[in-house]
Amino acid sequence: MDRYTYEYVANFPKRAVVTNGFPYGNKSLHCGHITLFIQTDFLARFLRSRLGKENVIYQSSTDCYGSASVEGYRKAVESGEFSGTIEDYVMGYHNLQQKILDSYDISLDIFSTSAFGEEKEPHERMSKYFFDNLYKNGYLRAEGTLQFFDTERNMFLNGRQVVGKCPIDGCSSEHAYADECDQGHQYMPKDLIDPVSVLSGTKPVLKPAYNWYFDLENHVDLLKDWTKYLEEHTTTRKFAIKEINEFLKKPMIYIKKEYLDDYKALVNLPQHELILDNKPSFTLVFDKLKDREHACEILESVGIRYRTGKTLVPFRITGDLDWGVPAPTVDGIEHQTFWVWPESLWAQLSITEAYLNRTGRGRELKNWWMSKDCIPYQMIGEDNIYFYGPAQHAIWFCMQGKNPTVNVKDGDLSISWIIDNKHTLFLGRKAGSSSAVKPPMGDELLKYYSAEQLRMHLLSLNVSNNNANFMPKAFNPDAKENEPDPVTREYSLLTNVFNRALRTLFYAWQNQFDGVVPVGEVDDEVVEEARTFVSNIERFMYEQRFHMVIYEYDTYIRKINKYLSKYAKDMANDLALAKQVIVNGLYICKVALVMLHPAVPKSCEEIAKKLHLSDKIWELKNVLRPIYEFVEMSGAYIPEYLPPKTDFFKIPECQRQN
Repeated sequence: MDRYTYEYVANFPKRAVVTNGFPYGNKSLHCGHITLFIQTDFLARFLRSRLGKENVIYQSSTDCYGSASVEGYRKAVESGEFSGTIEDYVMGYHNLQQKILDSYDISLDIFSTSAFGEEKEPHERMSKYFFDNLYKNGYLRAEGTLQFFDTERNMFLNGRQVVGKCPIDGCSSEHAYADECDQGHQYMPKDLIDPVSVLSGTKPVLKPAYNWYFDLENHVDLLKDWTKYLEEHTTTRKFAIKEINEFLKKPMIYIKKEYLDDYKALVNLPQHELILDNKPSFTLVFDKLKDREHACEILESVGIRYRTGKTLVPFRITGDLDWGVPAPTVDGIEHQTFWVWPESLWAQLSITEAYLNRTGRGRELKNWWMSKDCIPYQMIGEDNIYFYGPAQHAIWFCMQGKNPTVNVKDGDLSISWIIDNKHTLFLGRKAGSSSAVKPPMGDELLKYYSAEQLRMHLLSLNVSNNNANFMPKAFNPDAKENEPDPVTREYSLLTNVFNRALRTLFYAWQNQFDGVVPVGEVDDEVVEEARTFVSNIERFMYEQRFHMVIYEYDTYIRKINKYLSKYAKDMANDLALAKQVIVNGLYICKVALVMLHPAVPKSCEEIAKKLHLSDKIWELKNVLRPIYEFVEMSGAYIPEYLPPKTDFFKIPECQRQN
């Protein structure tokens, strides 16, 4: 082994599927979506470098089905903004999303539409496979549960056609729908506070409707084993595990102490534990959800106000929306479609299958989602932890059969590594379509910033631990004219420092060596500094601490200019010194270029072309190898001629004019 060999320091898998939460089919992409996609793309590009392109599938999809698309379509038609079919409506937004993702250099292997084309048939087959397996093993039950009904319109309402306030204790969301709020909390429809039909503006009533359910609460012990596994064997963030464990608590009711005497007068509440402490409310703890729900009915009947706590509620599998994947007719329950949430969870498998079919590897699905050699990385916003966490994994485990276990073997669905991000805040507010302050859309941002400026900046936001504030000066009415724009800060490292270093090297071999790059051995200390730099980044990528990678870029690239500046005066009169400085400086730049590639791929690839380098340069195993091993030319090494004042990393024209 020679000194240019790089030994990996982090235990990555042999293969990886990289995916993220799906954007709804009724909207464009805002800055929160863009942050998620950029961070997922960063991971996927690094994994291709680390594992090989053939061993990584990076996928996502428009979330075609569900009440969000149905309600968005209804409003667009009623307002006269749209006149086509719902298929046309959703496909239009899918195409818009694809166009925006392309403009940010998002390198998806497949951006799916599970409702259309080559993905539709695999997805419908996958949906039936999950339903049949869960039903056969006794995990599904049909129940006539209460569903909101608009008496004025004489129709059942879908999830987005009912709005109210979240009933979960501690949640202040007033953007709550039939059974979930915009913070990702799940509850029973009857617990929604102040429900209103968006169709008629009246208060809907609750009427029984039959659907299939998966009882999450029956799998609490299994899910506790799973969270222990996450702590011991994955990089799942601590706050995500804490949030998941909140859902694994017993069903609870919180009542203000002003109602304590009224509560004590009740004699017919189901069996429970009373917790009295110094808090403003007292707590009732139940063993079963059905007991808590019965208690809620009793409390409501006597006028005692309450809030419910987080817990696992029955996970609805089917519904009655026409726009959806058809569900099998079983036990006389017919004309149903799958609810969008379970359907979008197993859509990840059908998307992979569609991609494998497209690439002639249709029988390889088990090598990706059901193999110990492969890790599915799922990057999500913290609002969706309930679905991609306990809901998905309980279903995944139960697909094993009658005795599910977290000790997953080859052939069973793998445990995902959940990368749960905190919120991207826009001007101090949560970036979301339902926010009071609307976040800037992805295409709007590109009118003021380059994609690479936004990639560098959004990667630097520490959403792995904290809510991160996105404060683009172009959209901030309170920004002062003489203040720097936060969005351009990280990229300025490249437009200033790295540009200068690369120009210095090009001009040195052009002026002193007739355009021929001198060949020589790199100094040992330069190689070791590069090894430390690469090792640090590999560890941070393993932990998905992307903001720390940006910090490493900054530290290492600034060293290049310090090194070149140290010898700048003496190089002009000492060819031997100039040769060694070029050898070392070009080596440092090459290593920086390889590690920067996942962040700013387009500019890095353009520089590699100017240097006549092969694509093998991007493979992490080659990162410490001398640059001469990757030159695609015979004879003397002569890169492209560089005119004066050339920029490799460019400031967009709109900013130059300002």
